[in-house]
Amino acid sequence: MITVELDNFSLKQICESGQCFRMRETEETDTYELIAGDKYLKMSQQGSIVNFYCSDMEFICYWVPYFDIDADYSRYIEKINPRDSYLRKAAECGSGIRILRQDLWETIITFLISQQNNIARIRGCIDRLCARYGEKLETDGRELYAFPTPENLACATETELRELGMGYRARYIVDTTRSILEGDVSLEKLYQMKYYRNARKELMRLSGVGEKVADCICLFALHHMDAFPVDTHIRQVLDEHYRRGFPNRRYHGIRGIIQQYIFYYELVCRE
Repeated sequence: MITVELDNFSLKQICESGQCFRMRETEETDTYELIAGDKYLKMSQQGSIVNFYCSDMEFICYWVPYFDIDADYSRYIEKINPRDSYLRKAAECGSGIRILRQDLWETIITFLISQQNNIARIRGCIDRLCARYGEKLETDGRELYAFPTPENLACATETELRELGMGYRARYIVDTTRSILEGDVSLEKLYQMKYYRNARKELMRLSGVGEKVADCICLFALHHMDAFPVDTHIRQVLDEHYRRGFPNRRYHGIRGIIQQYIFYYELVCRE
């Protein structure tokens, strides 16, 4: 177990921020579990003290970059316009959110599934997909599954995916898997793309990937912090609070973090 003290870090807020769908609160108080790719992690938190139940090597090499632990998020919050009362409240509400560095392939598929879907159904779809096509993980007698690789999904048919509840998204998954395996779009090249706009454009070549999904992938997998996904919640906020336009220039390079504060505030804090 690794125990660290972290500021601006909340497992609860990260879990509820809509970035990933395989992180869940357990029956134990203030305890969460996460499956990312083929790795399982149990975590707990009391105040600023966070426990990661993993080896030192795994924590340093995988989970530190995954949770963006080395970044100082207080610096991002300090950049918010002090006269913007709405954004200050949003950042205060979600001050423990971190932008995750998720596996690119997993993020592409999960956000294809997320389209016109609610959180509960998205989680269910992903769980069934992993149980059907993912490799079984070595755990304490529990049936947990890694996220299926492109090779794992190569045999999946549209009919089979529809039976798992994917609906019209089944075709997107089949076509996208084929595009990746045949090299039409390269995951390696996407990782190497320095500029957000270039990565966004390349992602939109994949079946079913529009502007919003491409922005989510850019932000939550490629860590392009200027990506600014706009869904219904964000659109309503822009129309209500930023009728003259969002101050993109002020928040250049951190727009994605600001978007997450807004999204979380609208989704959780104002309910």
